[in-house]
Amino acid sequence: MPVITFPDGQTRTFGETVTGTTIAEAIGPGLLRAALAMEVDGKLVDMATPISQDAAVRFVTRKDEEALELIRHDAAHVLAEAVQALWPETQVTIGPAIKDGFYYDFSREVPFTPEDFPAIENKMREIVASKAPFKRETWPRDEAIKFFENKGERFKAELIRDLPGDEEISIYRQGEWLDLCRGPHLRTTEDVGTAFKLMRVAGAYWRGDHRNPMLTRIYGTAWRDKKELAAHLTQLEEAEKRDHRRIGREMDLFHIQEEAVGQIFWHAKGWRLYNALQDYMRRAQGRHDYQEVRTPQLVDRALWEASGHWDKYRENMFIAKVEDEDKTLALKPMNCPCHIQIFRHGLRSYRELPLRMAEFGACHRYEPSGALHGLMRVRGFTQDDAHIFCTEDQIASETVAFVEMLEEVYRDLGFEAFKVKFSDRPESRAGTDEIWDKAEQALKKACETAGVAWELNPGEGAFYGPKLEFVLTDAIGRDWQCGTLQVDFVLPERLDATYIGEDSQRHRPVMLHRAILGSFERFLGILIEQFAGRFPLWLAPVQVVVASIVTDAAPWAEDVARQLRAAGLAVETDTRNEKINAKVREHSLARVPVILVVGRREAEEGTVAMRRLGGKAQEVLPLSEAIKRLRAEATPPDKLRQQENATVAAHMAG
Repeated sequence: MPVITFPDGQTRTFGETVTGTTIAEAIGPGLLRAALAMEVDGKLVDMATPISQDAAVRFVTRKDEEALELIRHDAAHVLAEAVQALWPETQVTIGPAIKDGFYYDFSREVPFTPEDFPAIENKMREIVASKAPFKRETWPRDEAIKFFENKGERFKAELIRDLPGDEEISIYRQGEWLDLCRGPHLRTTEDVGTAFKLMRVAGAYWRGDHRNPMLTRIYGTAWRDKKELAAHLTQLEEAEKRDHRRIGREMDLFHIQEEAVGQIFWHAKGWRLYNALQDYMRRAQGRHDYQEVRTPQLVDRALWEASGHWDKYRENMFIAKVEDEDKTLALKPMNCPCHIQIFRHGLRSYRELPLRMAEFGACHRYEPSGALHGLMRVRGFTQDDAHIFCTEDQIASETVAFVEMLEEVYRDLGFEAFKVKFSDRPESRAGTDEIWDKAEQALKKACETAGVAWELNPGEGAFYGPKLEFVLTDAIGRDWQCGTLQVDFVLPERLDATYIGEDSQRHRPVMLHRAILGSFERFLGILIEQFAGRFPLWLAPVQVVVASIVTDAAPWAEDVARQLRAAGLAVETDTRNEKINAKVREHSLARVPVILVVGRREAEEGTVAMRRLGGKAQEVLPLSEAIKRLRAEATPPDKLRQQENATVAAHMAG
C-alpha cells in the first residue's frame, strides 16, 4: 500500500502498485489532462512508471521547465521516425535534447539538405497528430542486438554492445516505430505539439571520432507553444543581424585567417575600440586601488605542476620545448600562478593586505577548431584578470567592493541586468573537504554581506575553490557569463605564499580570483552584438566622419578634422569625388555615429551640418559649438562622473 507524498505535504494511500496516470486520475480530470511526466523521489520518469512503495511525487506539466527538455527529446524521436518513413534506407544513430532544441544524426548515402525540411516537417506533424503513445519495453541484450542488425541498424547494435553488462536495455515504441532510449518520455506524440522547426544540417562523425563514418546531423528547435517558438525565431533573426563577425567586417574591425587559427587580427578601427575598453578598465582598477603587473607568457611546466594546472589543463596548453636546456615550457592559459610568484617575491606583511594585483594578461588555450567562433571562442585572448591577496576576515569586505565595481562597469557598458550563480565544489578538485567547507561558507557569507542573491550551479566550481559567476543579459535577452569571483585557499598553500601576521608568525593569504569582463575578445564580441555596432560615442572606433559635398570644400573638411582631433576625437575625412548620399550610406553601414557634412556654404561660414547615425535630419552648427557638444558626448562615463563630482565638491567648498 504505497503512500504518495505530494509537494504541498499532503499524502494519499493507494491499495496496490500505481502509475502516475492512476494517481493523476484519482486526483482529478484536470491533472490527468495536464500531467506530462512525473518526478518520483527526485527522479524524472514516465507517467506509466509503476510505483510500488512509499514515494514523493511531483507532476510535470507543460508550464514546468522540465517539460521543455521532454518535448525536445521526443521531437528528436519524431524527427527520426519521419526521416525513416520518407527514406527507409536511412540508419538512425543518436538524437538528444540540447539547449533551445534537439538534433538527430543519420547515416545515409546522400546527405540531407535544408530542401528536405518541408517534407520532413509535414511528416512530423502527421506523427504528432497520430497521438501514438510512448511505451517503454525492456529487451534481452542479444535479442536487441539481433533485431537492429536484421534491420540494418548497425549503429544501434554497436551502441547496445558497448553498454555496461548490467545495464537494462530500454526500448521505446511510438506506434510501430521504436528506438533504443533510456527515457523518460511524454505520454504520446501529441504532447510534443507543433511548435517545432528544423533549422540546419551539419556533418558529424559517429561518436565524434574523425576515423568513423561521417553522418548528417539535423538540428531543430522545439517549444511549448507557437508563441515561444515565434519569440525564439525572432531572437535568432535579431541575433543574425547583430552577428559580431558580419558587423566586424562591415566596420573593418578585425579578421581571422587560417595562418593563425583562433587568433584575432585587429585592424586599426578595432584596435581603437579595444584600447578604449582597456583604458576604461585600467582607470576603473586604478580607482579601486589595484596594482597593475605584467607576467611572462612562457613558464616552465614545473610551476604548472606545482599549482595543479598541469594535471587539469595540460590538454588545453600550448607547449614549447627548449632543446638545449632540456626544458618544457607552456604558454600560460591563466595568470594566477604567476601572480603568486610576484606576491612571494620578498617578505609580505599583514599591513599590505588586501593586496589587489591586476594584469591585462595575454593567455592561450587550445580549443578544438570546431568550437571556435569569431571573437566569442578563441585560442589567444587577454583577460581583465586580478587577484586579491587578503585575510579570511577581509573576504566579505573585498566581495562587497568587487560587486560595487562590477555593477558600475556593467552599467557604464550598457548592461542593466545580471544574474549570479554560485558554483560549488566539483567532483575532481584539489584540497580537503574541510578547506572546501570553509571556502564555500566564506563565499556565502560574503554574498550575504554584499546583498548578492544567487542560484546554485552545482559542481561547477574551479578545482581550487568555489566561485560566483556573473551572467549578463543583453539587448535581445541572451545570457552571457562574464564576471567571476573565486575564493581560493588551495593555490596559496600549493605555491607556498605567506605573509607575516600581527603576531610576527607566517600565515597563508586567501586568494580571490576575479574578473569583470573575462576575455576582452569575447566581451568585445558581446558588446558589438549588444549595440549592433552602434556604439555610444565614447566607445565608437570612428566617432566622426567629415564628408565634403564638393571638391572646393575639401580644405575646410581637413581643417574641421584637424580641430576635432585636437579635441581628442577619433575622426576620418571623406573628400572623395563621390555623391554625398553615397558617402552617407557607406559610413552609415560602417555605423559611424556622427557625419559632419561640409560644402561651399559651410566652408565660407565656418559651420558644419551634423547628421546622426540612423537619422535623416541634419543640424547646421558653428564648428566651435559642434566640437563642444561632441567632446562632451564622447567623454567616457567614468570621467563624466569624475567631472561632476569635482564640480559638486568645488560648489560645496565655495
